[in-house]
Amino acid sequence: MASLNTLRTKFGVVLSVVIGVALLAFILSLKTEMGFSGQDPKVGEIAGENINYSEYYNEYEQVKAQSGIQETDEQQSAMLANAVWQSLIAKRLFEPSLEEMGLEFTDAERMALLSGEQFSQTLYNAFADPTTGEYNVAAVSQFLTESESNPEAAAAWAQLVEQLHLESSMQKYYGLIKNGVYVNNLEVAQGQKSQNETRSGKWVVKRYADTPDSLINVSSSEIKAYYKAHKNMYKQLPNRQLSYVVFEVSATEEDMAALEQEVKSVGEAFATAEDVKAFARENRNGSIAEGYVNASQLTAEEAEALMAGKMYGPVLRNNEWTMARVMDTKMAPDSLGIRHIVLPYTETALADSLLTALKGGADFAEAAAQYSVFAQTAQLGGEVGVMPFAAFTGEFAEQLASAKKGDIVKIASGDAIQLMQVYRADKATKHIRVASINYPVLASSETRRTAHSAAGSFTLAAKEDFAEAASTAAVTPRVATLVQGDRTIRGLEDSREVARWAYGAKVGDISEIFTVGDDYVIATLTSIDKNEYTPVEEVAAQIRMQLARDKKFELVKAQMAGATIEEVAEAVGAEVAEYEGAAFGSYYLNGPGLEPTLIGAIASTTDKGVVSAPVKGLNGVYVFTVESIEDSAAQTAEAERVRAQAVQESMTTQSALQAVQEMAEIKDLRGLYF
Repeated sequence: MASLNTLRTKFGVVLSVVIGVALLAFILSLKTEMGFSGQDPKVGEIAGENINYSEYYNEYEQVKAQSGIQETDEQQSAMLANAVWQSLIAKRLFEPSLEEMGLEFTDAERMALLSGEQFSQTLYNAFADPTTGEYNVAAVSQFLTESESNPEAAAAWAQLVEQLHLESSMQKYYGLIKNGVYVNNLEVAQGQKSQNETRSGKWVVKRYADTPDSLINVSSSEIKAYYKAHKNMYKQLPNRQLSYVVFEVSATEEDMAALEQEVKSVGEAFATAEDVKAFARENRNGSIAEGYVNASQLTAEEAEALMAGKMYGPVLRNNEWTMARVMDTKMAPDSLGIRHIVLPYTETALADSLLTALKGGADFAEAAAQYSVFAQTAQLGGEVGVMPFAAFTGEFAEQLASAKKGDIVKIASGDAIQLMQVYRADKATKHIRVASINYPVLASSETRRTAHSAAGSFTLAAKEDFAEAASTAAVTPRVATLVQGDRTIRGLEDSREVARWAYGAKVGDISEIFTVGDDYVIATLTSIDKNEYTPVEEVAAQIRMQLARDKKFELVKAQMAGATIEEVAEAVGAEVAEYEGAAFGSYYLNGPGLEPTLIGAIASTTDKGVVSAPVKGLNGVYVFTVESIEDSAAQTAEAERVRAQAVQESMTTQSALQAVQEMAEIKDLRGLYF
């Protein structure tokens, strides 16, 4: 049964009625730390309405609890932050609109979801039985009962219902969009043809690079005209640019020598230690292997030493000193074929009764199907599969080491009891359990202090001239752009704090010294761009290349004359090549490479042996012929209808959601806070 505490620990749903005093204290501390002026700061806008820090933080805690996402690294943190932002967009933008559309969440729908008659990912995440993987209706009932007398549980339930409402409404919205998509018979026929037909033939290319730039001229007025005509292509989010330097911290030769001396001293003591496990556990860099391994699972050097009972190392490998000794040895099968029956830890009597019956000849598969609470294997007669002995640890390893084919053992572990039948046991070989000590090669404290001192000297000099200070310090400035919503700097790991500083900085500001990984980073903000469109000056070179390509196409097109493809090739000084397997759905063609326009032109050609008109490709101007058309007839009309319908539904749904968000005046200002 799912109590509030169960939901907290088992499902991660840590929800409260109101953040209240705790949140207020948190915000007040931030005001003091970041200089906020007595108000709940704005972290974004959705549909013209402010999203304040307190609202975002509340949503952040809820999504974190419900999703189970752990902030173990920057990638996970970014995933969580994006999920929170999308949740707020859904609540602020979609939920009111869905209500206006009349997409209601009825009592009947709510009951269907609660009962499991209709699937809900939200309810499944909260109330699925971890032992069976099935939705637990009884757990829902238990939690509802608890919510009647527990305000915290009541608040958690209200939030779950709110999420169910939004989930149901969005599904209806998606349904409306999908129901408006229709693939007609002509589209099916065309799609089926494009899926089944492949073409082979000949091709010639005159590459743009082979036409001198001196033959064309691209004026500033042409660039400005192109920019004006295609301005929406250059729409951008607010961004800011920074320059930063990195003072790398790495081990010196002196550090390496000192570490080697320390490692040798520890190695000598480790080699003579009577209690291997205790010695490794007491060492700050020691580790104890959970399972056993055989010789094949070790490197040749490790196996040679450890299997003979000798210490391996110390040896420098992959920038790390390592040494290892054997703690325990077992003769055990290399692999075991296992079936199991999983029972709750409270069912001791049942476990003993089943064990007796199974040893007496009862059918294991039938017993697993009837009694095991682990549905994934129960339906397979308890089949787990063949596993290496190294996969087993603790009590499992102890009992299975000596197991023979046909043995059945009872193992109590954690919150379950398992009855395990061995239906395969390979020949027993020597397995060892290892204790190891590893010293990564790191810079010493003195080396770090030296690097930090150099970074400090640079910071002082940079206040006068950042570029000159970098030259004096012999470090190369790097350039980065933070686009609205970015949480880190591309190309710089663990750079969240640098990005946070940049969002709060003014042009010309010099940052503090940031510790990024093992290194020190100092940055300066060089520009802030709030323009809705990228300025023409910044895209002029890109536009010039496009216009130059267009003009070269016109020049080359006029040169590509000839009754045969060989004559065309001779006219432009190129060679005729062959292609095969060109299909409408292809993105790449052997020879030309990634040329979608060319592939589309080939796939659309029905006449064989006819020299095509010049095709404007990405890399050059192409002429081709189709020599053969093959029809595999692999794609049926019905299969194509299903495929095309699914593609159209997906594209239409995505486009609709994107269009709604583009019209909603969404501003992401979280970078300063999260």
